[in-house]
Amino acid sequence: MSEPPFDKIAAQRWFAVELNNAAWDWLEAGDYDVSDFERLIHSAHASCYHWMQVGEPANHARAACLVANVYAAIGDGHNAIRHARRCLELTKANSETLADWDWAFAYDALARAHAAAGDIKQASLVRKQAQEFGGRIGDPEDKAFFDKWHCAGSWHSLRCEL
Repeated sequence: MSEPPFDKIAAQRWFAVELNNAAWDWLEAGDYDVSDFERLIHSAHASCYHWMQVGEPANHARAACLVANVYAAIGDGHNAIRHARRCLELTKANSETLADWDWAFAYDALARAHAAAGDIKQASLVRKQAQEFGGRIGDPEDKAFFDKWHCAGSWHSLRCEL
């Protein structure tokens, strides 16, 4: 196989960022429907793949968080839990390279995953862990962003208690 006529590492980083941002934009806006699910899933997985090629452990953990959130948003609890657990595993294994907010988002993703799977009791328990880690976020802007995200979305019977 011949070498591509472009910087492969730069291209992978560009695709990782662009696909990540597109998927998060959809999730944050909530303006997607069933016809967007396949695009949303593939964007998240493609971003994760590219981060695995050129990113640091933090990028991989955050990409797993994105994939988990996508599956939770479309109601696929099984895959959401699988990817949220992977996110948490990567967060624990690489805690020294991650930001304080990574923990909050990892637990939030797992809570959303359990909610998507219909396990409201477990979702509520894990959601409390997310809130606890959210309270530890040092930067006020990061904390405000987490609080906004944590209270958004389809939480079924769960309520925001901030």
